[in-house]
Amino acid sequence: MKPNRVLDGRRFVASCFVFIVFLCVLASINEIRFDSLLKLGECALSRTPHHNASVQESRHVSTTPPPSSSSDDIRILLGILTLPDHYHKRHFLRLIYGTQSIVGARIDVKFVFCNLTKEDQKVLVALEIMRYDDIIILNCQENMNKGKTYTYFSSLPDMLLNDTNVPYPPYHYVMKGDDDVYFRLQSLADSLIPLPRQDLYYGYVIPCPSMDPFIHYMSGMGYLVSWDIVEWLKDSDIPKKHLQGPEDKVFGEWLRDGHRGKNRYNAKWSMYNFPEPPTRCTHEL
Repeated sequence: MKPNRVLDGRRFVASCFVFIVFLCVLASINEIRFDSLLKLGECALSRTPHHNASVQESRHVSTTPPPSSSSDDIRILLGILTLPDHYHKRHFLRLIYGTQSIVGARIDVKFVFCNLTKEDQKVLVALEIMRYDDIIILNCQENMNKGKTYTYFSSLPDMLLNDTNVPYPPYHYVMKGDDDVYFRLQSLADSLIPLPRQDLYYGYVIPCPSMDPFIHYMSGMGYLVSWDIVEWLKDSDIPKKHLQGPEDKVFGEWLRDGHRGKNRYNAKWSMYNFPEPPTRCTHEL
């Protein structure tokens, strides 16, 4: 009985050793896979194009019209300013915008945020980019009132005009929206078709009771300018000297000081808060 017990003990030790080796190999494989995915995220997101130091990733902006679009269609870029960690909001908006079909316009919906700061963001956002190709990463630190909106608009000319195969302008209109706002894209396009394509400032004028777009500025829920204003924002010194402050109000002040936005369109009451907060800005469906 003694030799059998010794033999059984050796078999048990050998089995345990083999099992431990197996676990170590498995852990090493998983670590290699994770490191590869992490490097993929860093490769996809951390390369800065040489032509523009203010944009981290430009190839994710679609500039090739789909086969169904016409050269006569208006081209609109809807940039939704959000945060890297707002994955669920982005997925939700992709779903609801994906249900809309648009006639007479090409509208590209892109999610816009500043530099990634966490390792998990580099992996997860890289996967989003590979799957959806709808993210613009700006070379800035996330902020509320310190120039994120300016970085978004002023980065677009260098980002989009680098490709000689795209039409000019790449977009007739560029819009800034928030990730808690939903646009009916066909209605947006229909409202823009009869409007000027030069020197246009479009949105929901503030304060809520006001109906005159020439007195104040457009609400941050969403406003739009024509491409010539986007180029002016990049080249003018007026915005550069006044970057801090409530960004939507500051944006209106740039246009005022630069004598831009001579064509203005107040989108009330096609744009409104619903259903909260119960203020004068709230409007029923």
